[in-house]
Amino acid sequence: MLVKGVSARDEASETAGEGTTRPSRPRPKVRLRRINAKVSRGGALFLGGLPFLFVAIAYLIASAQRLAINPSDKLLPSPAQMWSAFLDLATVPDKRSGDLILWIDTYASLLRLFAGVGVATFAALSLGIAIGFIPRVRAFLLPFVTVVCVIPPLALLPILFIALGLGETAKITLIAVGVAPVMVRDIANRVMELPPELVAKAQTLGGNSWTMVLRLVLPQVMPRLITCVRLALGPAWLFLIAAEAIASTEGLGYRIFLVRRYLSMDVILPYVAWITLLAVITDWLLVRLSQAMSPWAHPVEAR
Repeated sequence: MLVKGVSARDEASETAGEGTTRPSRPRPKVRLRRINAKVSRGGALFLGGLPFLFVAIAYLIASAQRLAINPSDKLLPSPAQMWSAFLDLATVPDKRSGDLILWIDTYASLLRLFAGVGVATFAALSLGIAIGFIPRVRAFLLPFVTVVCVIPPLALLPILFIALGLGETAKITLIAVGVAPVMVRDIANRVMELPPELVAKAQTLGGNSWTMVLRLVLPQVMPRLITCVRLALGPAWLFLIAAEAIASTEGLGYRIFLVRRYLSMDVILPYVAWITLLAVITDWLLVRLSQAMSPWAHPVEAR
């Protein structure tokens, strides 16, 4: 009887429960993690421009305060003063030589820069593939390249000037020696990262060493090579300016160190901005070159 009574009460409670609606539980709020937040193109441009805006505002405020106290102050010139000096260097011929100083300096510096980086790129491509793909070459050269990578290139500058003179050869050699070892080691590591299955399949299909280098290794390392060049541009500019500051008669670095004795910040700051613009344009062109040559290596940009 007790069991029957309990069963009857359970059935009655279930029947009553079916007729009434239970209060729904509040759904927990879904918190969007910061790593999953998407940024629109306009938002990315806005956020990317904020640091530049803050720096510009800070400079304008500091410049205005210094010029209000001393109108002839040279430490923080106004944008109008810098623009006027930049236009003079770009459009007014020099009284002694008749040349447009800005363009002569730019041509000389870019020629040295591209020559040095070009030599380093050729060395990285040839030696990097040889070290990474051929075991005997790896055993022979990899320890030497690893040691050379840790030598400060600027410490070699006096040696290069003594051995090669004060001409263009020493400056180009400094740039090449400064960036080539790191590029060689990076390319060699990329070659050694190639899946062994690809090499085995290429050998099975009858490919010799030269064919595998051209058809297998070279296409795989080209995106990394362009990335190495992009990363090497910063140190290359450093070595170029250091070499031009010590022994040169023209160039962007030479001009900066020439006018520093006069505290001509209205020339130095535009030259620094001009070097930055040239570096950004070069980096942008290298990115586009990599996307055109190896679109498979840029799946995110292709979307």
